[in-house]
Amino acid sequence: MKPFKNYKNAYNFVILSIFILPVFLLIYSCKTDKKQSETNIEKEKIEKEKVVEILTENMDFQMPDTISSGWNTFRYKNSSPQTHFFLIDKYPEGKTSEDAENFIAPVFDNAMKLIMEGKTEEGYAEFSKLPEWFNDVIFVGGSGLLSPNQVSITNLNLKQGKYIIECYVKMENGVFHTSMGMTKDLVVTNNDSGYKEPKADISINISSTDGIVINDTISSGKHTFSVYFKDQIVHENFVGHDIHLVKLEENADIDKLEHWMNWANPEGLIEPAPSHITFLGGVNDMPAGSIGYFTATLEKGKYALISEVPNALSKNMLQTFVISE
Repeated sequence: MKPFKNYKNAYNFVILSIFILPVFLLIYSCKTDKKQSETNIEKEKIEKEKVVEILTENMDFQMPDTISSGWNTFRYKNSSPQTHFFLIDKYPEGKTSEDAENFIAPVFDNAMKLIMEGKTEEGYAEFSKLPEWFNDVIFVGGSGLLSPNQVSITNLNLKQGKYIIECYVKMENGVFHTSMGMTKDLVVTNNDSGYKEPKADISINISSTDGIVINDTISSGKHTFSVYFKDQIVHENFVGHDIHLVKLEENADIDKLEHWMNWANPEGLIEPAPSHITFLGGVNDMPAGSIGYFTATLEKGKYALISEVPNALSKNMLQTFVISE
């Protein structure tokens, strides 16, 4: 830089700098803030895209028809007046939700009608009418039961393929929600989502031998639970074990809850759900060796983890816990 010829020029430069420099810095700051804001918006957009949104307003699953393979976060909002869940089924090649509605749902409805009439033996005999290919259906996870106006967060790892989503909670007359339209086809593409497996701060194991085993202390606040299926069997009600998180009010009846969790009972998994309880999600039926995650925010109060099996208490698949503060 050339030296100033005189002090006057130096004085003018200093004065000019005093006024111009702040303006320059302000413009630069605005540009930086704008760029940062655009970056934050982009990050929020990316985070939002990571979530598969599912909405139930009546007997429906409002959600994308196609998702990526790999780890996905499912955010399920139950805006209906009924209790629901979503379960993802891997049907044999070529089978769709139409097959579920035409060949599976009627058998279960007829069987349940007979059971509710007190004709238990005849009701169970109806299941012999299920097509052979039904034995090849694999349940690959989903949310736990969810009470009205609740939201669940479930993380699952899905392989490429065609799936069916269903809810088989029952109407007051015993008709399954699947027969009311709660089935939907879902395509999982070969494009990996690129999302990583979640990190859990509370781990749960479940098996037919040990039941539900909680490996960490549960406190108040937001938690991500891992659910590891040490094994899987078909229980007396033709489904495997799973995990459902339940908030218990002061007058909640544990015996009624246990009885209600078995759909094969005439009063089981039927609307309305037992009073003084709130279902908060969980991880639905998965194969042996699988792991799923769910996230929930817990407040002070009494809770239960329960599986949708007959005689859950005797199988150690009903665990209660209290959060005192």
